Amino acid sequence: MRRLITSTALLIGGTALAATVVSSTPAAATAAAAGEAAAYRTQAVTIPAGTLLRLRLNRSVGSDLSRVEDPVTATLATPVRYNGREVLPGGSTAHGYVTTAERSGKVKGRARVGLKFSTIVTADDGERYNMATRSWVAVAPATKKKDALKIGVPAAGGALVGALVGGKKGAGIGAVAGGGAGTAYVLTTRGKEVRLGRGATVSVRLASPLTVRVPA
Repeated sequence: MRRLITSTALLIGGTALAATVVSSTPAAATAAAAGEAAAYRTQAVTIPAGTLLRLRLNRSVGSDLSRVEDPVTATLATPVRYNGREVLPGGSTAHGYVTTAERSGKVKGRARVGLKFSTIVTADDGERYNMATRSWVAVAPATKKKDALKIGVPAAGGALVGALVGGKKGAGIGAVAGGGAGTAYVLTTRGKEVRLGRGATVSVRLASPLTVRVPA
């Protein structure tokens, strides 16, 4: 009788233990799932058009180095905040392309290089978002004053030689000859190019709203 009671007790204990395990396992799983869901709960935030993105170039571009549609990548130099919260973390990678690359002309036309960005990959979770930015364009400084100097100095020298050769008439011939020499010099010399080295920072603005997901 004593052995039967012990066996029954063990059986009851085993049943109770099994019941405890079975009943507690789903509860633990549910709690864990709820915790994970809370950890990964996100909400959509729309960043308005016109928002400024400061991007640091990952490779060099230039009016004489790049071609239209060459790929360009850049790193977000500073986080983007909207309504007091961070919506794009610093270090995110923007992907784009060269929109224009024009060398300076020998007679006219200043060098320029332009960029646009079309996607961004966030640094924290690797999410990729399509975006559209306005064109960013850099134009070389004008060289009209230098060109005028290049033409004017040979012209003055020619006038001086003309005056020594034959008076007023000679001075007129010398001026034409001098000016022609200066023009030839300008025609064979290009103006300044536009180059941006790796690490250069450009500031672009969103052309349209960008919707991203952030922790809730």
